[in-house]
Amino acid sequence: MRPEYDPRDDPPWAMQLVVRVEKADPPAHEPVCEAAAQAVVRLLSDPRAADPDGEWHGAVREWETRRIRKVTRRARGVRWPEVQELPGVTVGHAGAEVRAFVPGPMLDVPQELAKLQVAGLDLADGGAAPLPDAPYAAIALNPDVRITTGKAAAQCGHAAQLLLRQAGRKDAAAWLEGGLRVHLARDVPWKTCVKRAAVAVRDGGFTEVPPGTMTAVAWVVR
Repeated sequence: MRPEYDPRDDPPWAMQLVVRVEKADPPAHEPVCEAAAQAVVRLLSDPRAADPDGEWHGAVREWETRRIRKVTRRARGVRWPEVQELPGVTVGHAGAEVRAFVPGPMLDVPQELAKLQVAGLDLADGGAAPLPDAPYAAIALNPDVRITTGKAAAQCGHAAQLLLRQAGRKDAAAWLEGGLRVHLARDVPWKTCVKRAAVAVRDGGFTEVPPGTMTAVAWVVR
């Protein structure tokens, strides 16, 4: 199933996310999701993206006029340092490392990224992480929707991006000034999360779930 044609998708753009997954010591699911969300908003709030004269500003603005697609890939060994040379922001968090890259056309992905695997990134459950100091963004994934770690990381990135752009001014400012910390909320019932949410992610339906599925919600805790 696919949504109706949207002229914003012509040509489609995406933000690429790369997760470091070494065979000997792979990260857990939860830290990857949190690191992905942090990497997205750290890139968007970076002066190179946020300032009108920044070198990334035009690409980010062009992408955000379309669907805010994200593609999660994995890298190990020499592939990981190779992609660090491309424009983006890397976040290390609780044993996970994720790099978010400046968005671009999906048909013109740099070779270093294009050769990295997309499908099948599913990591072990590492258990709920301790709460960070406030302020932080709480992101909850819909427990009734089964998605892979790669898909979940992208959904958390969407939720964090929407929160940065659409949260109340005071909440967004506090979160930004507090360092853009993120917590994957797993100890709060889903119905409660939906009621608290400032933003909700409804998936475009291109992979794993039907279009319109609510996959994630987010709010700022101060």
